[in-house]
Amino acid sequence: MKGKIKKDEQRLQKILKEKGKEKLKEQIKKGELIAKKGKNIISVPVPEIEIPRFRHGGPRVKGGIGQGKGDEQIGQPIGFDPQEGEGPGAGDQPGEHILETGFTYEEIAKLMSELFGLPFLEPRGKETIRQEKIKYTGIYVVGPESLRHRKRTYKQTLKRELSGLSLPEDFSEEEYEEAMSALLDNPDRQVPLPPDKRYRSWKIKEEPEANAVIIYEMDVSGSMGDEQKKRARNLSNLFHIYIMGQPRYVKVQERWIIHDAVAREVDEETFFNTRESGGTVISSAYKLARDIIVKEYPLENWNIYCLHFSDGDNWSHGDNEICVEILEKELFPRINLFCYDQIHSPYGSGAFLGILDKAFPNNLKIRTFYDDGGEENYILALQKFLKPEGGK
Repeated sequence: MKGKIKKDEQRLQKILKEKGKEKLKEQIKKGELIAKKGKNIISVPVPEIEIPRFRHGGPRVKGGIGQGKGDEQIGQPIGFDPQEGEGPGAGDQPGEHILETGFTYEEIAKLMSELFGLPFLEPRGKETIRQEKIKYTGIYVVGPESLRHRKRTYKQTLKRELSGLSLPEDFSEEEYEEAMSALLDNPDRQVPLPPDKRYRSWKIKEEPEANAVIIYEMDVSGSMGDEQKKRARNLSNLFHIYIMGQPRYVKVQERWIIHDAVAREVDEETFFNTRESGGTVISSAYKLARDIIVKEYPLENWNIYCLHFSDGDNWSHGDNEICVEILEKELFPRINLFCYDQIHSPYGSGAFLGILDKAFPNNLKIRTFYDDGGEENYILALQKFLKPEGGK
């Protein structure tokens, strides 16, 4: 019975996964993968699954117990004392049963690759970061006590004890079960001898691994409103999940920079909930990102991604030139990718996107995207940012 229940549970989980993929696809397109369930797991509701239940009121069968006429009068209550009262009364419709299934970041990244043609990223410097891992390869009869395999040792002890019993050559299954029960009920006979002991054998395996850091930058001046911040949050969340889901990345850090006329590093909550009324100097964010990278993230050990959100409004043409110079000479040599997402705002000039496209027409180290508020823009932005050819 226990095995049958386990199979039914596995079958239900498989159905939930398949149903969940459709819901997950919709949420990815809308940028709604926000609810996190535990570490690196996204919880997806699956309301389409109907819970099996008994249904009453099938075809009536004549005859049998309780089919005859009773002594009670029509309308006479049986088994309870009705009370008068007011209220909406009991409903007669079934409720909606909502189940949930979980997807790991790696599963989501793989699904995004399949659905939208996104590549699995090849980390830079993967051969310079090697992690030693212990892999158990078998069972030996000698070894240190710390690696003793208790289950194998216990089974070997029972085999030895069983072989020492005077059982007939053609003993039945019932006789075997009785003998085994006697052994299990006698702890004194379950003491392992040296020949019974079994030990894990192991070897050290070196595997290349890589670390990554995502540096988010966002304009928080007065022209960036709540809608712009919402779209920045959704896209950054999808970007984060996709990078975290790359199999080679064992460690992913995130840094958050906000800027108006000056830049400062903050935490994630402050990043999405700060709004200033000052002007915009974009180069201040690029300078701070450069300083963080130079100080803490040597390029031979880290894969570095920058994602900048802005409405394209910068205070002067002179600062645009400074931004281009910092990107070309100080950031591009140190990073894997720089992504610029310009979000439409009725209050911003939107000129910075054109500055970047003109300065770097064929440089694949930088990817730019204009978000006009369309529902498909999250996927289009990820394709533009992450595809090797820049989404073209």
